Amino acid sequence: MDRASASPVPPRAGAAVSSRGLPGRPSPVGRRRAAADRPALGDSVGTVSNVAVVVRHPTPSLTRTLDVSAKAFLVLLLVFALAYPDLGHMKGKAAGLRAVGYPMLAFAVPAIWWLNWRDRASFPWLADLMVTISCFSDTLGNRMNLYDTIVWFDDFMHFMNTGLLTGAVILLTMHRTSTLSATMERALAFGMTAAVAWELAEYFAFISRSAERHSAYTDTLGDLTLGGMGAVVAALLLHTAWRTGRLRSVAPQLEGRTALH
Repeated sequence: MDRASASPVPPRAGAAVSSRGLPGRPSPVGRRRAAADRPALGDSVGTVSNVAVVVRHPTPSLTRTLDVSAKAFLVLLLVFALAYPDLGHMKGKAAGLRAVGYPMLAFAVPAIWWLNWRDRASFPWLADLMVTISCFSDTLGNRMNLYDTIVWFDDFMHFMNTGLLTGAVILLTMHRTSTLSATMERALAFGMTAAVAWELAEYFAFISRSAERHSAYTDTLGDLTLGGMGAVVAALLLHTAWRTGRLRSVAPQLEGRTALH
């Protein structure tokens, strides 16, 4: 191509033009003008929008079956305990309060998911199962009279159920990239609060009017300790699972707020 016929390269927006007609270094005014012309992150003219990423995980068939079955058996056991409190070994153990409180707790996760997460996350089957098992196991233990026939069963239930509830809260409210300290902080905050709330409910529901009230102080301290231990174990197990690549598809693992189109 003839050098004389070559058309000049147009200067960049905001660039200074030298005396020879070629683009030079941008002037301060040009740099400010060019920066003002660039679209900001999240603007409608860009390719990135500030919206939540919708993540759908496959439904775990075994977890779903266990969860639905536990809920159904829980309702049946509570109805049976209300109808026949002597046969259900629930007489004098706040059967009415359990019949109201346990279904509310067991169906709390589905209600929260339906109201807040159903448009952007899969149903959290594992967390829901953990909550349901904590209610079902206590009702079943009373039905089979395990609290009065096995010495260590009550201690085991405080440890296990506090751990299950804490694990469910961690799965529902924390991301798999959370640090161990953050996970442990959430576990202790919820676990100890739940353990204290349970002891208060037990005392006012039936212990204050039973012969157990004379030894309730020692028993309460032991139950609180076991509940705290269950919360710590739950935090350690879940954090270890996250670090080793497990539980990566446990909903609702809501991802970052930025999505590419």
